Amino acid sequence: MKKVISLALAAVICSASMLLAACGGNAGTATKDETPAKTKTIATVNDLEGAKIGVQLGTTGDIYASDYEEKGSTIERFNKGADAVLALTQGKIDCVIIDSEPAKAFVAANKGLKILDEPFAEEDYAICVAKDNTDLLGKINTALAELKKDGTTESIANNFIGDDTKGKTPYVTPEGTEYPNGELHMATNAFFEPYEYYDGDTVVGIDASMAQAICDKLGYKLVIDDMDFDAIVTAVQTGKADFGMAGMTVTEERQQAVSFSDSYTTATQVIIVKE
Repeated sequence: MKKVISLALAAVICSASMLLAACGGNAGTATKDETPAKTKTIATVNDLEGAKIGVQLGTTGDIYASDYEEKGSTIERFNKGADAVLALTQGKIDCVIIDSEPAKAFVAANKGLKILDEPFAEEDYAICVAKDNTDLLGKINTALAELKKDGTTESIANNFIGDDTKGKTPYVTPEGTEYPNGELHMATNAFFEPYEYYDGDTVVGIDASMAQAICDKLGYKLVIDDMDFDAIVTAVQTGKADFGMAGMTVTEERQQAVSFSDSYTTATQVIIVKE
């Protein structure tokens, strides 16, 4: 009887093993296809057609990259540029289109990435205000002109950019500065180094320093409100913020929603790829 039971049990085990094999399994283990997703080599701007392109949602990179959707490219949009770069390191996308200065910071912090020599696009950065807030726009333009003339804007930029000048010319509010006119709220996205980023709990960077210099001249206390980039224009439109400053490019689409100040810097969009 024991022999019959043993034979029957062996038959059951054998049948189970055959069933596992038929389903693609191995006895005692389960296999998983871990073949990495195919990626496309991006060596020039021309290679963007048909590629998986990462961008920060609502940025100029997003706007420019959208043109490639008609050419067979897939645009992956992320709330933060850092998330797009992470996806690139993981092989989920082929490249990232972003401003040159944040790109330098991302490449320095992530081994195995590089910036293509060929620029993707050039653009002017400016400050946005509500369409009907012409008084504030005029004041900002006046302050910007004075800051450019006395070299403050150049000094601020040099403090965050350049191996020889970085950290050597921080903006300091003039002694005796007062703020009798109340507060001005600046809407930004503080994940765009060196324009705006966190140093501890404080938002710093080119835009933060530039905004402080403007508010010092105008007699307003600066309050920085950090939010998603694509929420900035709406915040300015609805009055939740007085102005937006976040490495923001002047585009025809944005000009329909808000007004822009004079440009305070010129930037370049670049492409980050794996080495």
